[in-house]
Amino acid sequence: MGIEIEQLGHTAYAPTYAAMQAYTAARTETSPDVVWICEHAAVYTQGLAGKSDHLLNPGAIPVVATNRGGQVTYHGPGQVVAYPLIDLKRAGYFIKEYVYRIEEAVIRTLAHFGVTGHRVEGAPGIYVRLDDPGSHALLPQRPQRRLSPSQGTPAVNSGGADSPVKLAPDFTGLGKIAALGIKVSRNCTYHGVALNVAMDLEPYARINPCGYVGLRSIDLSTIGVRASWQDVADVFGQKLVSYLAPRS
Repeated sequence: MGIEIEQLGHTAYAPTYAAMQAYTAARTETSPDVVWICEHAAVYTQGLAGKSDHLLNPGAIPVVATNRGGQVTYHGPGQVVAYPLIDLKRAGYFIKEYVYRIEEAVIRTLAHFGVTGHRVEGAPGIYVRLDDPGSHALLPQRPQRRLSPSQGTPAVNSGGADSPVKLAPDFTGLGKIAALGIKVSRNCTYHGVALNVAMDLEPYARINPCGYVGLRSIDLSTIGVRASWQDVADVFGQKLVSYLAPRS
């Protein structure tokens, strides 16, 4: 059973959120996996751990509390939002790998448009170099293996709860181009990932994106990529289908 793509177009956030919950609650072992691709009107969404002090000045933009992980983020016109509704048990991988696969789909989508996406240690999402978006040079901030001071053995520092080494994320010289926030219920995923294409970025200045003070958000247009929302949505959808495919 393959993963289906449904392009919803421009859709309001709240009913889309409700539809994700309803689809997940009604799923059976035979329910198809699907990726919803859409674009939302301007809205701030708060994760379960969201702190009100990260909402600096929302103004007239509505704020919606959600049950996804993470802090506050912004959705708006010119952003491709993807909601993978995946049965992880059937797919054969766990949450940490699921997040990695989503990030890899973002990276491969960016590469299609000549941009190099990067992971930052301890901060889910994908980032680009502001001074040279196409550079393949490895980031010093990338996730990498280190020695745990307490154990003296190699460990991957992802910044997660089970990480033996925790460092504050370093965003020097970077802009965040894709944000993740997920929920898993009965081994099934919803919420997802947002990739910035050609947006009004000003609303990001009214929050601490993903809970990080001073983190700059960026889009493809600002770094010189001329691609339509639909072009990016089509490529991104196919990359997600490819990278979220079940283990063979």
